[in-house]
Amino acid sequence: MKKRTRLIAAFLALVTLFGLFASFAQPAQAAETTSLSAIKKRGTIKIAVFGDLPPYGWVDKNGKRQGYDIALAKQVGKDLGVKVKYVQVNADSRVDALNSNKVDLVLANFTVTPERKQVISFAKAYMKVSIGVISPKSKPITKVSQLKGKDLIVNKGTTAEQYFTKNSKGATLQKYDSKTQQFNALKNGRAAALADDNSYLYAWVKNNPKYTVGIKHLGPNQYIAPGIKKGNTSLLKWTNKEITKLNNNGFFDKNYNQNLKPYFGSDVTAKDIVIK
Repeated sequence: MKKRTRLIAAFLALVTLFGLFASFAQPAQAAETTSLSAIKKRGTIKIAVFGDLPPYGWVDKNGKRQGYDIALAKQVGKDLGVKVKYVQVNADSRVDALNSNKVDLVLANFTVTPERKQVISFAKAYMKVSIGVISPKSKPITKVSQLKGKDLIVNKGTTAEQYFTKNSKGATLQKYDSKTQQFNALKNGRAAALADDNSYLYAWVKNNPKYTVGIKHLGPNQYIAPGIKKGNTSLLKWTNKEITKLNNNGFFDKNYNQNLKPYFGSDVTAKDIVIK
């Protein structure tokens, strides 16, 4: 009986030890799946992009992905020597996509914020923006004080949502999951205005002339950068070098002229967007 008891105790100790080993090994293994060497080994990089946000990332009528961030993603894949696998995300799923290893890199108009920097890493910024507000030309909102007592549309997980959560100025926030949903809500008259990054609001009103960017800048300049999982230092270092190289060889100016300029009016120029 004593011998059997000792055998059982030894077995349980081994099981416990194996469990502890597995708990330590699993995170390390998960982190390795998104490293630079892992990406090159499998020959594919998984990049998170938007699918409904012209001119940054969208799917055209032929089912092909287009936009400023898509052009950057293609260049990243080319320079890495791997294929790009696009993973379509909404604004509030970008962080989770990284931390769950669904993607290696986020290029979905991702604004750098202190809150996001606590849970993921950002490479060098490649674009600057600010928060803007659009409204119908027939009832323009030109200052934040006009939003008091009115409904304001925001996209979940965006800097506009964060800004107006802290500085609501008496507005009631309507929060939507996708860009398509939020712009449809504005068109359907569900709110007095919509807040988001000013750069693509300019593009949107150009195609929807009944609306205007009544408030062009709110808060300080913000910066768009690639998002990378914390601890993935190999991919972070490579991406930083890549952004520097692309900036030096004029890629972002060319990308602006091809993918952004046709969508913007005279209110926006390359120097307003591209970081030198």
